[in-house]
Amino acid sequence: MSIACNTAKMTDKNGDLSFLNQAPSQWRDAPSKPIGYAPREETVFLSGGLTLLQDKLVEAALNSMNINFIALPNPDFKSFQTGKAFGNRGQCNPTYFTVGNLVKYLQKLRDEQGVSSEEIVRKYVYITAGGCGPCRFGMYITEYKKALRDAGFEGFRLTSFEHDKGIFQGEAIEDQLIDFNPKFFVTLVKSVIIGDILNLLGYKMRPYEVEKGSTDSALAECKEIVSQAFLSHKSLLQAMWKCRTVLEKVKLDRIQVKPKVMVMGEFWAAMTEGDGNYNLHRFLEAEGAECIPQPILNRLLLSLWEAEQALNQNEGLAAAHSKSIDFANVKKRLLIRAGKAAVKTHFTLYAKAVGLHDYEIPNMEKLAELARGYYTLECSGGEGHLEVAHLIESVKHNLAHLVISIKPFGCMPSSAVSDGIQSLVTSRYPQANFLSIETSGEGAANFYSRVQMALFKAKQSAKEEYEALDIPEKIPEKLNHYLYQPKNEKAGTAAQLIYSITV
Repeated sequence: MSIACNTAKMTDKNGDLSFLNQAPSQWRDAPSKPIGYAPREETVFLSGGLTLLQDKLVEAALNSMNINFIALPNPDFKSFQTGKAFGNRGQCNPTYFTVGNLVKYLQKLRDEQGVSSEEIVRKYVYITAGGCGPCRFGMYITEYKKALRDAGFEGFRLTSFEHDKGIFQGEAIEDQLIDFNPKFFVTLVKSVIIGDILNLLGYKMRPYEVEKGSTDSALAECKEIVSQAFLSHKSLLQAMWKCRTVLEKVKLDRIQVKPKVMVMGEFWAAMTEGDGNYNLHRFLEAEGAECIPQPILNRLLLSLWEAEQALNQNEGLAAAHSKSIDFANVKKRLLIRAGKAAVKTHFTLYAKAVGLHDYEIPNMEKLAELARGYYTLECSGGEGHLEVAHLIESVKHNLAHLVISIKPFGCMPSSAVSDGIQSLVTSRYPQANFLSIETSGEGAANFYSRVQMALFKAKQSAKEEYEALDIPEKIPEKLNHYLYQPKNEKAGTAAQLIYSITV
C-alpha cells in the first residue's frame, strides 16, 4: 500500500455521526424569511420544454391574453451541466436539462442584465409539469426548489399542473395570478395543436428540400404569421391558409429514396429538439432519413383516454354499492367527450387549412386494443401502452422502416416497456426493425453509432421497396408539391408517390 493511501483519513464531514439518536424532524422547503411577491400585473411567467416552434406559439397565445409570459431558450448541454451542478445526484436527463435551463436563465438575468436576485424572486414564476408516477417525475418540484435555493434564488415561486388532478397544483400561491377559464385552456391548446401541425409538415418537407434551409425559413415565417394572429386576435384559420402560400414556395425533390423513422418513447426525450436527445431528429435527417415525430396531440388524447378509463373504473366500483346515479361522473364524462371533440376538430380544421391532408388522428381505442395482449392498460406510467401500440401499428400497416424508442438513462416506465415488453413484440413480429436507446447527457458517440447501425437496415428496406416498383420514365411535377400526399401501403415517401401514379 502506498504512503498516500496509508495516511488517508476520513473527512470530518463523512465521519460525523451526530445525527444518530436525534428526534426526527420534518423537512420543509419554505423560504427562511417572508418575501413580498409582486402583484399580478408585474408578475412574469416562465416556462418551456416543448418544441422550439411550440414554445414561441404558446408565448404569443398567452401574451394575447395579457399574461406576461416568456418561453425559455432551448435547453442545451450547458443547461445539463448547470442542472447537475445544483441538483441532486441520480436524476434523469429531463430533470437536469429543465432545472438547469431555468437556473441558467435566471443567472443570466442576474449576472448579465443586472437584475438582482431579490427582484427575480419577487417578480418571476416558473410553470412546469408535475405528477406522481413510477419515476423521478414526482420529485421535479423539490428538485427545482433545491437547485434554485443553492443557486441563490431561495423562495422563487413554482407552480405545476397535473393532467389527472386539475391544473396548477404545485405550490399554493395566495393570489390567483392567472384566470384559468375556458378561454385560457382553449387558446393554449390551439397554440400547441398548430405547432404540432407545422412541425409535422416540416419533418415531411425538410429531407426533400432542394435549397438547404428553405423549409426552416418558411416555418419561421409561418411562426410569425400565427403569432401575430394570436396577438392581434385575428382568425387562426386565415393565418394557417396564409402559411400554405409560404410553404408552397419551398422547392422539393421528393423522388429520393429515404427510410422513414418513427421516433417515440419517453415524452420529453422523444419530443425535445436539442442536446437533450443529441439532436436525434436532425441527426437522422443528416443521415438521409425522414422522421415521423410523435406530436403532443397524442399525449393530449392519451390523457383524455386515461381520464375516461379511470371514470369507467370508478363507476364500476360505485355500481356495486349504490343504485343512484352519480351526476358528478356524468358531468366529467361530458367534459371528457367535449375535450376530445374540441381537440380533434381544431386539429382537423387547422391541418386542412395549411395543407396537412394525410395525417390520421390516433384512435386511442384501437391503439389500446393493439397493446392489450402485451401491456396492462390500467398501468398509466409514462406513455403507457402507446409505445407498444405504435410499434405493432407500424409493422401491421407498414408505416416506417425503423422505429426508435428513446428515453433518458434509467427511465423506469419507458425502460420496462422498450427493453422488456417490446422484446416479446419483436419476437412475434420479426420483421420489425426496432431500436431502444437511452440518453444520459454524455455518450453521443455511442448513441449515434447504434442509430447508424439500425439505419443501415432501414435504408436497405427503403431501397428494396422502391426498386420493386415500375418507375415511369417521366415523373409528374405534382409529385414534388407538398400538397400531394397520397396514402397507400408503401412506407417510403418516394415509393408512395410512384405507387400512387402506377396503380
